[in-house]
Amino acid sequence: MIQILSHERPRRPTPFTRAVCLLAAAQIACMGLSATCAAQAVQPREALEDAKLYFTAPLRWDQRDWLEFGGTLVVLGIAHQYDDDVRTHFVKNSSDALSGKDSNSASDALPAAILVAGTWILAGALDDPGGYRELGSMLEATVLSAASTEILKYATGRQRPNETADPNKWFSSGDSFPSLHASAAFAIGTVFAESGDDKYRWLRRFVGYGVAGVTAYSRVEHNAHWTSDVLAGAALGLSTANFTMNRRDGTPSSTSAMLVPVDRGLMLTFLVPLH
Repeated sequence: MIQILSHERPRRPTPFTRAVCLLAAAQIACMGLSATCAAQAVQPREALEDAKLYFTAPLRWDQRDWLEFGGTLVVLGIAHQYDDDVRTHFVKNSSDALSGKDSNSASDALPAAILVAGTWILAGALDDPGGYRELGSMLEATVLSAASTEILKYATGRQRPNETADPNKWFSSGDSFPSLHASAAFAIGTVFAESGDDKYRWLRRFVGYGVAGVTAYSRVEHNAHWTSDVLAGAALGLSTANFTMNRRDGTPSSTSAMLVPVDRGLMLTFLVPLH
């Protein structure tokens, strides 16, 4: 179970944060379905080992990993330059642009939640070990990416576009960067896209990445996040999903994510070999 860090100003958990907690509980419930299911689900000891490897991955970085991490930062930096332009495109002169409300949080989280629920139902109906393994990867990737996202939100304190028109309002007790919806949706969508039979790979990728992309777009369209918020969340979710899938497959991961504390913030890290 993870503890969600709070900001200086109290705020109730978002519907999606509560959904993450429910999905984590669902993962534990899946372990008791049968011996076969338990063998495919994420065991507590295995989950702790995964978390240790996930958060210590930068210790195993090589030159390529640092270059790829630098490239990610460059992309986010470019996106940041257009944050205000994109916001203006969607909100125009709306009187509700700075209302501070996020009335679309639950509906924006629904597509990814349906993807998880559908995977769970299908795995149970077919009693498919591969389906349970896929579900376990979805749940673990969601929890790990959500934990990293919340820590980074707390460290950066960026205000949302529905709170300020200035995209440079960092360390202001905000919770905008990165987007939790985007990181969780890409974690779930990537696992769905890259799991299962290759015969249906094109369809899985269309659905998985489609759900993730629509979720990220919706957060910007609904003025809940800046463009750079959702891109950072997407990168975090995608890399976490690949890390988790490689762990479930029993092979070393070439992709991971990590948050390293630095002065007045955290360093976001990606694409890390585990061994």
